[in-house]
Amino acid sequence: MPNDKDASEPTGPMSSHADGVAGDLVKLMPRDLVFVMRFMGESQHRLQSHFQEFIRAELAAGGVTTETHPMIHLFIESHAILLRDFVFSGVSLTRQFRVDEIERLTGDTTSMIRVDIWDQLKNHIDTAEKQFQSQAGTLPKLLSAFEKSPGPSGSEK
Repeated sequence: MPNDKDASEPTGPMSSHADGVAGDLVKLMPRDLVFVMRFMGESQHRLQSHFQEFIRAELAAGGVTTETHPMIHLFIESHAILLRDFVFSGVSLTRQFRVDEIERLTGDTTSMIRVDIWDQLKNHIDTAEKQFQSQAGTLPKLLSAFEKSPGPSGSEK
């Protein structure tokens, strides 16, 4: 139920704006939207484990072990994740599909994929705007560091 506070918030323009932006993005889909592969689950774990073993062996060859460096497992794990993400991102970027290719592959002659994407875009835009609005009261304090210095203009750096 709306209350007095809700009436003062600019929710009307936000939703129509989200509709427009989502519509614009859908129009750009044939050119700008690509579907990429994403490795998930056990595949991520398997590649990360491989890199952990690889890094551990490389470090050990250089004299760095858990005996000499008790906290080295944190370094190994974080770098294994970076290497895993690098590999999967590189592979995913080389296998991109355009929306028309996905529609052909799935037999989507009614463009339902585009409608679903528009709906998701609109909902996520609305959610992002509402999240920003909910935090807007704290922004003046955060943005004060960006204010122009009140001193004379000749003393600016």
